[in-house]
Amino acid sequence: MKDQNISRRRFIGSTALVAAGLALSSKSVFATSSLFQSKPNSVINGVQIGVITYSFRSMPGSAEQLLQYCLQCNINAIELMGQPAEAFAGIPQRVAGDKDYLKKVADWRASVSMDKFKELRKLFNGAGIKIYAWKPNALGEKNTDAEIDYAFNAGKALGVNHVTVELSTNADQTKRLGEFATKHKIFVGYHAHTQATPTLWDTALEQSKYNAINLDIGHYVAGTSISPVPFILKNYERIVSMHIKDRKFKDGPNAPWGQGDTPITEVLQLMKRNKYKFPATIELEYDIPTDSDAVKEVIKCREFAVKALS
Repeated sequence: MKDQNISRRRFIGSTALVAAGLALSSKSVFATSSLFQSKPNSVINGVQIGVITYSFRSMPGSAEQLLQYCLQCNINAIELMGQPAEAFAGIPQRVAGDKDYLKKVADWRASVSMDKFKELRKLFNGAGIKIYAWKPNALGEKNTDAEIDYAFNAGKALGVNHVTVELSTNADQTKRLGEFATKHKIFVGYHAHTQATPTLWDTALEQSKYNAINLDIGHYVAGTSISPVPFILKNYERIVSMHIKDRKFKDGPNAPWGQGDTPITEVLQLMKRNKYKFPATIELEYDIPTDSDAVKEVIKCREFAVKALS
Protein backbone atom coordinates (compact mmCIF):
# COMPACT_ATOMS: atom_id res chain seq x y z
CA MET A 1 0.00 0.00 0.00
CA LYS A 2 1.45 3.39 -1.00
CA ASP A 3 0.73 4.94 2.39
CA GLN A 4 2.67 2.25 4.20
CA ASN A 5 5.76 2.86 2.09
CA ILE A 6 6.13 6.48 3.12
CA SER A 7 9.49 7.00 4.78
CA ARG A 8 9.64 7.64 8.50
CA ARG A 9 12.29 10.26 7.95
CA ARG A 10 10.19 13.16 6.69
CA PHE A 11 11.79 16.55 6.81
CA ILE A 12 10.46 19.86 5.63
CA GLY A 13 11.26 20.76 2.09
CA SER A 14 10.02 24.32 2.21
CA THR A 15 12.90 26.66 1.46
CA ALA A 16 11.21 29.38 3.50
CA LEU A 17 11.26 27.24 6.62
CA VAL A 18 14.78 26.00 5.99
CA ALA A 19 15.95 29.58 5.62
CA ALA A 20 14.30 30.45 8.90
CA GLY A 21 16.79 28.20 10.66
CA LEU A 22 14.35 26.58 13.02
CA ALA A 23 15.91 25.30 16.22
CA LEU A 24 15.90 21.52 16.24
CA SER A 25 17.14 19.96 19.43
CA SER A 26 16.10 16.30 19.53
CA LYS A 27 18.86 14.05 18.19
CA SER A 28 16.49 11.10 17.89
CA VAL A 29 14.17 13.04 15.62
CA PHE A 30 16.59 15.05 13.58
CA ALA A 31 19.33 12.50 13.05
CA THR A 32 19.36 12.94 9.31
CA SER A 33 19.69 15.93 7.01
CA SER A 34 17.58 14.53 4.20
CA LEU A 35 14.58 16.61 3.14
CA PHE A 36 11.21 15.30 2.07
CA GLN A 37 9.68 16.78 -1.04
CA SER A 38 5.96 16.20 -0.46
CA LYS A 39 3.49 17.49 2.08
CA PRO A 40 2.19 15.15 4.78
CA ASN A 41 -1.03 13.23 4.34
CA SER A 42 -2.80 11.35 7.12
CA VAL A 43 -6.22 11.00 5.51
CA ILE A 44 -6.49 7.21 5.35
CA ASN A 45 -9.33 5.80 3.26
CA GLY A 46 -11.43 8.85 4.01
CA VAL A 47 -10.65 9.04 7.74
CA GLN A 48 -8.67 12.04 8.97
CA ILE A 49 -6.00 10.88 11.40
CA GLY A 50 -4.60 13.74 13.46
CA VAL A 51 -2.51 14.16 16.58
CA ILE A 52 -2.79 16.30 19.68
CA THR A 53 0.53 18.04 20.27
CA TYR A 54 0.35 16.96 23.93
CA SER A 55 1.64 13.64 22.55
CA PHE A 56 5.08 15.24 22.14
CA ARG A 57 5.27 16.62 25.70
CA SER A 58 8.40 14.56 26.47
CA MET A 59 10.33 16.42 23.76
CA PRO A 60 11.30 20.07 23.25
CA GLY A 61 8.00 21.78 22.46
CA SER A 62 8.21 25.07 20.60
CA ALA A 63 5.64 25.59 17.86
CA GLU A 64 8.34 25.15 15.23
CA GLN A 65 9.56 21.91 16.79
CA LEU A 66 6.02 20.56 17.00
CA LEU A 67 5.60 21.28 13.32
CA GLN A 68 8.70 19.24 12.57
CA TYR A 69 7.47 16.31 14.66
CA CYS A 70 4.18 16.28 12.77
CA LEU A 71 6.02 16.24 9.47
CA GLN A 72 8.19 13.35 10.65
CA CYS A 73 5.05 11.43 11.58
CA ASN A 74 3.36 12.23 8.25
CA ILE A 75 0.46 13.92 10.06
CA ASN A 76 -1.38 16.70 8.27
CA ALA A 77 -3.91 17.77 10.93
CA ILE A 78 -3.56 18.61 14.63
CA GLU A 79 -5.16 19.64 17.87
CA LEU A 80 -2.76 22.27 19.17
CA MET A 81 -2.16 22.72 22.88
CA GLY A 82 -2.41 26.27 24.15
CA GLN A 83 1.07 26.78 25.58
CA PRO A 84 3.18 26.58 22.39
CA ALA A 85 0.79 28.82 20.47
CA GLU A 86 0.76 31.40 23.26
CA ALA A 87 4.55 31.23 23.60
CA PHE A 88 4.81 31.88 19.86
CA ALA A 89 2.51 34.88 20.31
CA GLY A 90 4.59 36.31 23.16
CA ILE A 91 2.73 35.47 26.37
CA PRO A 92 4.50 36.85 29.48
CA GLN A 93 6.93 34.36 30.96
CA ARG A 94 6.41 33.19 34.51
CA VAL A 95 8.93 34.51 37.03
CA ALA A 96 9.43 32.69 40.32
CA GLY A 97 7.53 34.38 43.13
CA ASP A 98 5.39 36.54 40.83
CA LYS A 99 2.01 36.55 42.60
CA ASP A 100 0.47 38.72 39.87
CA TYR A 101 1.34 36.39 37.00
CA LEU A 102 -2.20 35.20 36.30
CA LYS A 103 -3.42 38.79 36.13
CA LYS A 104 -0.60 39.68 33.75
CA VAL A 105 -1.59 36.74 31.54
CA ALA A 106 -5.25 37.77 31.63
CA ASP A 107 -4.32 41.34 30.70
CA TRP A 108 -2.11 40.08 27.86
CA ARG A 109 -4.86 37.85 26.51
CA ALA A 110 -7.35 40.71 26.63
CA SER A 111 -5.14 42.97 24.52
CA VAL A 112 -2.85 40.84 22.35
CA SER A 113 -2.99 41.19 18.58
CA MET A 114 -4.06 38.14 16.60
CA ASP A 115 -1.24 38.68 14.09
CA LYS A 116 1.10 36.09 15.61
CA PHE A 117 -1.67 33.48 15.69
CA LYS A 118 -2.33 34.19 12.01
CA GLU A 119 1.38 33.85 11.36
CA LEU A 120 1.43 30.50 13.16
CA ARG A 121 -1.52 29.29 11.10
CA LYS A 122 0.32 30.33 7.92
CA LEU A 123 3.44 28.49 9.08
CA PHE A 124 1.59 25.22 9.66
CA ASN A 125 -0.71 25.53 6.64
CA GLY A 126 2.27 26.28 4.43
CA ALA A 127 3.83 22.99 5.51
CA GLY A 128 0.59 21.17 4.70
CA ILE A 129 -0.76 20.90 8.25
CA LYS A 130 -4.22 22.08 9.30
CA ILE A 131 -4.93 23.12 12.89
CA TYR A 132 -8.47 21.85 13.44
CA ALA A 133 -8.64 22.46 17.21
CA TRP A 134 -6.75 24.13 19.96
CA LYS A 135 -6.84 23.71 23.74
CA PRO A 136 -5.94 26.96 25.49
CA ASN A 137 -5.86 27.21 29.26
CA ALA A 138 -8.27 30.13 29.03
CA LEU A 139 -11.72 28.53 29.15
CA GLY A 140 -12.06 27.74 32.85
CA GLU A 141 -14.46 29.05 35.46
CA LYS A 142 -11.80 31.40 36.84
CA ASN A 143 -10.97 32.89 33.45
CA THR A 144 -12.41 36.28 32.65
CA ASP A 145 -14.90 36.89 29.86
CA ALA A 146 -12.15 38.76 28.03
CA GLU A 147 -9.93 35.67 28.19
CA ILE A 148 -12.69 33.47 26.83
CA ASP A 149 -13.28 35.92 23.99
CA TYR A 150 -9.54 35.80 23.34
CA ALA A 151 -9.60 31.99 23.20
CA PHE A 152 -12.22 32.01 20.46
CA ASN A 153 -10.61 34.88 18.54
CA ALA A 154 -7.24 33.13 18.61
CA GLY A 155 -8.97 29.96 17.47
CA LYS A 156 -10.37 31.83 14.48
CA ALA A 157 -6.91 33.18 13.69
CA LEU A 158 -5.49 29.65 13.86
CA GLY A 159 -8.23 28.38 11.54
CA VAL A 160 -9.86 25.91 13.93
CA ASN A 161 -13.51 24.89 13.89
CA HIS A 162 -13.50 24.03 17.60
CA VAL A 163 -11.69 24.65 20.85
CA THR A 164 -11.36 21.88 23.43
CA VAL A 165 -11.69 21.99 27.21
CA GLU A 166 -12.30 19.63 30.11
CA LEU A 167 -16.02 19.15 30.72
CA SER A 168 -17.04 21.12 33.80
CA THR A 169 -19.47 19.69 36.34
CA ASN A 170 -20.86 23.22 36.66
CA ALA A 171 -23.77 23.63 34.24
CA ASP A 172 -23.45 27.41 34.48
CA GLN A 173 -19.95 27.16 33.01
CA THR A 174 -20.96 25.01 30.04
CA LYS A 175 -23.85 27.42 29.44
CA ARG A 176 -21.40 30.34 29.60
CA LEU A 177 -19.02 28.73 27.12
CA GLY A 178 -21.92 27.74 24.88
CA GLU A 179 -23.00 31.37 24.66
CA PHE A 180 -19.49 32.48 23.68
CA ALA A 181 -19.30 29.64 21.16
CA THR A 182 -22.59 30.71 19.62
CA LYS A 183 -21.37 34.28 19.34
CA HIS A 184 -18.14 33.24 17.65
CA LYS A 185 -19.64 30.35 15.63
CA ILE A 186 -16.89 28.02 16.85
CA PHE A 187 -17.68 24.77 18.62
CA VAL A 188 -16.54 23.80 22.11
CA GLY A 189 -15.48 20.16 22.25
CA TYR A 190 -15.82 18.99 25.84
CA HIS A 191 -13.31 16.34 26.91
CA ALA A 192 -13.85 13.79 29.68
CA HIS A 193 -11.68 11.26 31.45
CA THR A 194 -12.85 8.22 33.38
CA GLN A 195 -15.90 10.09 34.72
CA ALA A 196 -17.41 9.55 31.26
CA THR A 197 -20.83 7.93 31.02
CA PRO A 198 -23.23 7.57 28.07
CA THR A 199 -25.18 10.60 29.37
CA LEU A 200 -22.37 12.78 30.74
CA TRP A 201 -22.55 15.37 27.94
CA ASP A 202 -26.35 15.64 27.79
CA THR A 203 -26.73 18.89 29.76
CA ALA A 204 -24.05 20.72 27.80
CA LEU A 205 -25.43 19.52 24.47
CA GLU A 206 -28.90 20.76 25.39
CA GLN A 207 -27.58 24.22 26.31
CA SER A 208 -26.18 25.19 22.92
CA LYS A 209 -25.86 23.73 19.43
CA TYR A 210 -22.23 24.89 19.61
CA ASN A 211 -21.52 22.75 22.68
CA ALA A 212 -20.09 19.48 21.39
CA ILE A 213 -18.12 16.37 22.28
CA ASN A 214 -14.37 15.75 22.19
CA LEU A 215 -14.64 12.03 22.92
CA ASP A 216 -11.68 10.09 24.29
CA ILE A 217 -12.40 6.44 23.55
CA GLY A 218 -9.63 5.18 25.83
CA HIS A 219 -10.88 7.10 28.86
CA TYR A 220 -14.45 6.11 27.99
CA VAL A 221 -13.53 2.43 27.99
CA ALA A 222 -11.57 2.72 31.24
CA GLY A 223 -14.37 4.59 32.97
CA THR A 224 -17.38 2.61 31.73
CA SER A 225 -15.90 -0.82 30.93
CA ILE A 226 -18.05 -0.87 27.79
CA SER A 227 -17.45 -0.21 24.11
CA PRO A 228 -17.78 3.40 22.93
CA VAL A 229 -19.37 2.30 19.64
CA PRO A 230 -23.03 2.67 20.78
CA PHE A 231 -22.22 6.15 22.14
CA ILE A 232 -20.62 7.15 18.85
CA LEU A 233 -23.55 5.83 16.81
CA LYS A 234 -25.95 7.85 18.96
CA ASN A 235 -23.94 11.08 19.16
CA TYR A 236 -21.80 11.24 16.03
CA GLU A 237 -23.48 14.44 14.85
CA ARG A 238 -22.29 16.21 18.01
CA ILE A 239 -18.72 14.84 18.02
CA VAL A 240 -16.20 17.36 16.70
CA SER A 241 -13.09 15.28 17.32
CA MET A 242 -12.15 11.99 18.96
CA HIS A 243 -9.04 11.11 20.95
CA ILE A 244 -7.69 7.67 20.15
CA LYS A 245 -5.75 5.74 22.79
CA ASP A 246 -5.83 2.26 24.30
CA ARG A 247 -6.76 1.59 27.93
CA LYS A 248 -7.92 -1.37 29.97
CA PHE A 249 -11.40 -1.80 31.49
CA LYS A 250 -12.08 -0.90 35.14
CA ASP A 251 -9.91 2.24 35.19
CA GLY A 252 -7.06 0.23 33.76
CA PRO A 253 -3.78 1.75 32.59
CA ASN A 254 -2.86 3.14 29.21
CA ALA A 255 -1.37 0.56 26.88
CA PRO A 256 0.34 0.47 23.49
CA TRP A 257 -2.32 0.30 20.80
CA GLY A 258 -3.75 -3.19 20.45
CA GLN A 259 -2.80 -4.27 23.98
CA GLY A 260 -5.74 -2.77 25.88
CA ASP A 261 -9.52 -3.20 25.82
CA THR A 262 -10.32 -0.19 23.59
CA PRO A 263 -11.78 -1.29 20.22
CA ILE A 264 -9.63 1.10 18.19
CA THR A 265 -9.87 -0.89 14.96
CA GLU A 266 -13.65 -1.21 15.25
CA VAL A 267 -14.03 2.53 15.90
CA LEU A 268 -11.82 3.49 12.96
CA GLN A 269 -13.66 1.09 10.67
CA LEU A 270 -16.96 2.60 11.86
CA MET A 271 -15.68 6.05 10.93
CA LYS A 272 -14.65 4.78 7.51
CA ARG A 273 -17.89 2.89 6.87
CA ASN A 274 -20.18 5.74 7.97
CA LYS A 275 -17.99 8.46 6.43
CA TYR A 276 -17.70 10.46 9.64
CA LYS A 277 -15.86 13.71 9.02
CA PHE A 278 -14.57 14.45 12.51
CA PRO A 279 -10.86 13.66 12.99
CA ALA A 280 -9.45 10.72 14.93
CA THR A 281 -6.75 12.29 17.10
CA ILE A 282 -3.76 10.25 18.21
CA GLU A 283 -3.05 10.94 21.88
CA LEU A 284 0.12 9.24 23.08
CA GLU A 285 -0.24 8.48 26.80
CA TYR A 286 1.28 5.04 27.33
CA ASP A 287 4.82 4.81 28.69
CA ILE A 288 7.42 5.36 25.98
CA PRO A 289 10.01 2.55 25.81
CA THR A 290 13.52 3.56 26.81
CA ASP A 291 14.83 2.90 23.30
CA SER A 292 12.16 5.05 21.65
CA ASP A 293 10.72 8.56 21.72
CA ALA A 294 7.38 10.26 21.21
CA VAL A 295 7.82 10.71 17.47
CA LYS A 296 8.60 7.03 16.94
CA GLU A 297 5.59 6.01 19.04
CA VAL A 298 3.20 8.36 17.23
CA ILE A 299 4.45 6.83 13.98
CA LYS A 300 3.58 3.39 15.38
CA CYS A 301 0.09 4.63 16.26
CA ARG A 302 -0.36 6.03 12.77
CA GLU A 303 0.76 2.71 11.26
CA PHE A 304 -1.78 0.91 13.47
CA ALA A 305 -4.49 3.21 12.05
CA VAL A 306 -3.33 2.51 8.49
CA LYS A 307 -3.68 -1.25 9.04
CA ALA A 308 -7.04 -0.81 10.77
CA LEU A 309 -8.38 1.18 7.82
CA SER A 310 -6.89 -0.90 5.02
